[in-house]
Amino acid sequence: MENAITASESSASPTPDDVANIGTTTKRRWIILAASLLLVGGGIFTAWAMGLGSGTAPVVGYRIVNEFPHDANAFTQGLVITDGVLLEGTGQYGQSSLREVDLKSGRVLRQQPLSPRVFGEGITVMGDRIYQLTWKSGICFVYDAKTLQPVDRFRYRGQGWGITHDGTHLILSDGGYNLEFIDPKTFKTIRRIRVIDGRRRIDNLNELEYINGEIWANIWHSDYIARIDPKTGTVNSWVNLTGLHPRRPHREAVLNGIAWDEQSKRLFVTGKNWGKLFEVVTVSTR
Repeated sequence: MENAITASESSASPTPDDVANIGTTTKRRWIILAASLLLVGGGIFTAWAMGLGSGTAPVVGYRIVNEFPHDANAFTQGLVITDGVLLEGTGQYGQSSLREVDLKSGRVLRQQPLSPRVFGEGITVMGDRIYQLTWKSGICFVYDAKTLQPVDRFRYRGQGWGITHDGTHLILSDGGYNLEFIDPKTFKTIRRIRVIDGRRRIDNLNELEYINGEIWANIWHSDYIARIDPKTGTVNSWVNLTGLHPRRPHREAVLNGIAWDEQSKRLFVTGKNWGKLFEVVTVSTR
């Protein structure tokens, strides 16, 4: 689930000299702590526990091209670039918003706050409309893409996590292993796909982006992105972003936010309450 923040946690870890000079019992405690920190950071331990990258789909790495400032108070739930404009959807009760952001400075140019009773989730832009999900309210807000003013809304069942589109249908995730394709005119479900890697179901599908015929999905509490075949639900490959932003302020400051600039062919990623937004390219790990 998309947990709200309840407390900050330390990200400190022992040095090799510390471990070398303490007893076996203490060493075991440090090992447990180190594993817990990796779990908190959504790193290698979490990926291993979830079985991510261990199926039949290949795994690729990344290279950082650019770093940009990002509002560390933004609990990022959705990220989109359209016509060169960066849009972001943020979460948390009382803090959720839809905002237009200057890429280079990270400054918020315009903002549409949500009711404090709803928890904002993923966003996408389709035509002249922006769609923004909510976590537990079952409401998708629809805005005018130029003015950011609300123009419509529709209801859906279950939780809302991520949203994108393929040019014809809206595509929604609910935090499970299914993706739902919805008609943007009638808001009726057209079909569903189950996301799998080999025989393993891939749960915790979070923020989504449609890139070159694939659905890219953040996996909650991991540093992996799944690249999914929209027809079959099969994971074509994984992008391992472990180590991209290792120092995180709390356990919910996970990787979440994928934006593809179709015009410039640039890929951007960030996370919840991260102080940076990264432009990256994928690279072979072989």
